[in-house]
Amino acid sequence: MISRLTRFVLPALLCVGALIAEVPKSGQAAPFVAGLNQDGEKWSLTDEHGKSAVLLYFYPKDDTPGCTKEACGLRDRMGDLQKDGVKVVGVSFDTAESHRKFRAKYNLNFPLLVDTEGKIADAFGVRMPDKPMARRVSFLINKSGKIVHVTDTRDAQVHLDEMKEAIGKLH
Repeated sequence: MISRLTRFVLPALLCVGALIAEVPKSGQAAPFVAGLNQDGEKWSLTDEHGKSAVLLYFYPKDDTPGCTKEACGLRDRMGDLQKDGVKVVGVSFDTAESHRKFRAKYNLNFPLLVDTEGKIADAFGVRMPDKPMARRVSFLINKSGKIVHVTDTRDAQVHLDEMKEAIGKLH
């Protein structure tokens, strides 16, 4: 029994673990990811390279209290974010239809990427280990594709406050 476990299960677990990336840290290059937004339009981090900074934020679920607070906080700061040359992009495991409803209900003014399979979340190491959801983690990525700030906490207000401060240091 132990030899079967050692021969088959352990290598399989090691392979699965190798597929899930660690959360990139400030100073590292951001993984260049791509996906479709709520309207089926392609978005790619490489398309932003050299043009604008990106606040790429992952959140657990559309239309839940913390996720709504964070999304509406970013919506309300969009004028300042645009002045600072920062584009906002949200990512969750929700469907395009769910994203469209969430955006419409709260008049969100930035794209939400559909990541139903978790490929973008996995590239950034933010998948919840026991659920098909992303943890609340925000990445501020500069024009050259380098991560300049990471906020990794469940508290939406901390994300809003830390990102505002980090964006102020971009220039």
